Amino acid sequence: MAATGSILTNKYSEGYPGRRYYGGNQIVDQVEDLARRRLTALFGADHANVQPHSGANANVAAYQALLNTGDTILAMRLDQGGHLTHGSPASITSTYWHFVSYGVTPRHDDPAAPGELIDFDNVRELALTHRPKLIVAGATAYARRIDPAPFREIADEVGALLMFDSAHVAGLIAGGSHPNPVPYADVVTFTTHKTLRGPRGGAILCREEHAKKIDSAVFPGMQGGPLENAIAAKAVAFKEASLASFPIYTDQIVRNAVAFASALTAEGFRMVSGGTENHMVLVDLREFDAELTGKEAQEVLDRAGITTNRNTIPDDPRSPFITSGLRLGTAAETTAGMEEDQFVLIASLIARALRQRNDEGAIEQVRSDVAMLCHDFNPYIGFTK
Repeated sequence: MAATGSILTNKYSEGYPGRRYYGGNQIVDQVEDLARRRLTALFGADHANVQPHSGANANVAAYQALLNTGDTILAMRLDQGGHLTHGSPASITSTYWHFVSYGVTPRHDDPAAPGELIDFDNVRELALTHRPKLIVAGATAYARRIDPAPFREIADEVGALLMFDSAHVAGLIAGGSHPNPVPYADVVTFTTHKTLRGPRGGAILCREEHAKKIDSAVFPGMQGGPLENAIAAKAVAFKEASLASFPIYTDQIVRNAVAFASALTAEGFRMVSGGTENHMVLVDLREFDAELTGKEAQEVLDRAGITTNRNTIPDDPRSPFITSGLRLGTAAETTAGMEEDQFVLIASLIARALRQRNDEGAIEQVRSDVAMLCHDFNPYIGFTK
């Protein structure tokens, strides 16, 4: 936060270290080089670009670097857990490239094999049929670990490049709580906030053979002047992620998510795919209350002081604006110091608010209980005045 708010915001620095279009960037060059060195060391990558303003920008830049207009990309469908930039008709990506979408296996009632996992048979079948130039692994609403090895095998079988969008799990990868896709993927994109716990922004890792094209796609292809204050903050975050304390943090994120999923299940909610293996919990609301939509649940919980995200779930009968699900995460509360017991409490607060959503007195009591919990776990003590 201190780096983001620093005077580095004042300097235009179009270009890259040693190759700027403005003078006076000697210190800025040192900062950006530091961020790049720390990032490549953190993930074991050949090359890093730390200039993308967001994960979406990073994804589009990667497509622009690796592909020609009209090339085919195989990626995860939005309503199955993919991101807008994985080819949603609402995204500019679908205007310039041809997307084919894979999904997850059907839901099963067997608790031991609940389904809703990435369907690698479907991925391979689509790859063999459509021969994509690029396969995209990674998701925005998927609560399980994603193994990069099967994606690499399929990409090699059809002669495709492999990109891994690790926006949500970059911090878990850095902490050893999720498989590292860098040895398998040609390009890895991600956001620098979420589980990586840095400033809002994006970054790209790639093999050396793609470095020049990636850099050119980011600048001047996609962006003008980089945000050097954000890049300084990224450098700080990459340093923190290299410390011995960071794996402890990411392990606690996952343990909290598992406890949270279990507690929500006990309250009557259904977990998509039967649980979680990362920071995320994807909740199907219909078994808790068939009439309750994601939109209403989000709005009720906002009134109760609990910020959530309505989200589509696989084969959701409702629109993406309404949804049948909620997407919840544990990274922020883990940063604040919360552990499993607190997530059991949070699950009960969510259930109380939603069961009594038409009782404003009950909602206000939940809000009061939330305020007490947040008072006891304040991540900003010592920073704010």
